[in-house]
Amino acid sequence: MTAVDLILRKFDGSPHRQVTGQLLGEDTYGTWIATPRGSVVSYHYGTRPTGLTRADAVRLIPAGGWWMAMCLAEPDVRDMYCDVTTPAEWTGPAELTVIDLDIDLVRYRADGRVEVEDEDEFAEHRITLGYPDEIVEGALRAMGELREALTKGKEPFHDHYRTWLAQAGRA
Repeated sequence: MTAVDLILRKFDGSPHRQVTGQLLGEDTYGTWIATPRGSVVSYHYGTRPTGLTRADAVRLIPAGGWWMAMCLAEPDVRDMYCDVTTPAEWTGPAELTVIDLDIDLVRYRADGRVEVEDEDEFAEHRITLGYPDEIVEGALRAMGELREALTKGKEPFHDHYRTWLAQAGRA
């Protein structure tokens, strides 16, 4: 398997988060990247510079989509964590970069509830970082589409991701 760096930046270009995973493959939903339990995540915010993932996960980067999803295995209480982002770009031979647009959607394993997080941060950054109208429209459209797909259990968020997630622990 090929190692791939997944880089998240903020709209002003500053680094936000980075993780190295293993490229599993592509299908009609996008590119799938495994980040097994214990993968190192570099944070460029808060008080911890690095951390280790606590559960196997597979990340879906949809071609042209304004989001990326992290599908999580147990023991994590979440089964899905989605970042609203700009569409991913290959910025190197083994490097995918997105601009994190603040809004996150989380689906909880126990009851299937979906929560939208950091809308306040998006509203603030919309002004302080000067998000253009097309960025705002893309982010809000992605948030609505993700909320519906996660709430209604539409693919790839129903069962499809499980095939890829099963490979994450072997990556």
